Amino acid sequence: MQQEVFTGLKKIPFLSDLSDEALIALAEKAKPAKFPKQATIIMEGDETSSLYIMLSGKVRVFSSDDKSKEITLLIQEPGSYFGELALLTDEPRSASVVTLETTTCGVISKSDFINWLRIHPDVAIALLGVLSKKIRQLTDKVRLMALSNVYERTVKALQAMVVVEGNVSIIHNRPTQQDLASMVGASREMVNKIMHELTKGGYIEVQDKALIINKKLPSSW
Repeated sequence: MQQEVFTGLKKIPFLSDLSDEALIALAEKAKPAKFPKQATIIMEGDETSSLYIMLSGKVRVFSSDDKSKEITLLIQEPGSYFGELALLTDEPRSASVVTLETTTCGVISKSDFINWLRIHPDVAIALLGVLSKKIRQLTDKVRLMALSNVYERTVKALQAMVVVEGNVSIIHNRPTQQDLASMVGASREMVNKIMHELTKGGYIEVQDKALIINKKLPSSW
């Protein structure tokens, strides 16, 4: 498992420039954890503080209010990570993470990370950059929710998931309409209508678990 964690650590921006020896030392501190589908890994408000490196599976990161209304912040897959904000703060978890399928993670505790960080202090500067980026992303998310209509938010969400492969714009493992509705803060029925119109207009095409974007999506509808 340490090799998989090492590979995952290499993909984390604030760690990617470190030597292999330094990352191997951090990977050795990881503990394996396997979660079944629909398991809650992190609950918003928790006092936990570990870093999770995704080795397999898929998770949904979301926030909710006191009326249990949820908004999906992002969907994460192998090669990504979550929980890094808690490594440098004593604040409760700012979002929940639930598995969408059986998921395996390498888990690094805050105490192990801090001890390792003392040997590699330069990482702290890069990690502060990550925190700043998270704040900017949250600000952009709030601005989008406040100033854009449902169609515009849906298009932004789709564009954020697109991967360009040659001349093809594709979303692998496309989200369900309910997932998409949660991402943009709208009803599934409204998202269904938007996706239907985009399909009807030839802008998007569903192929198995993928979504193909055939041409530039209209900025407004």
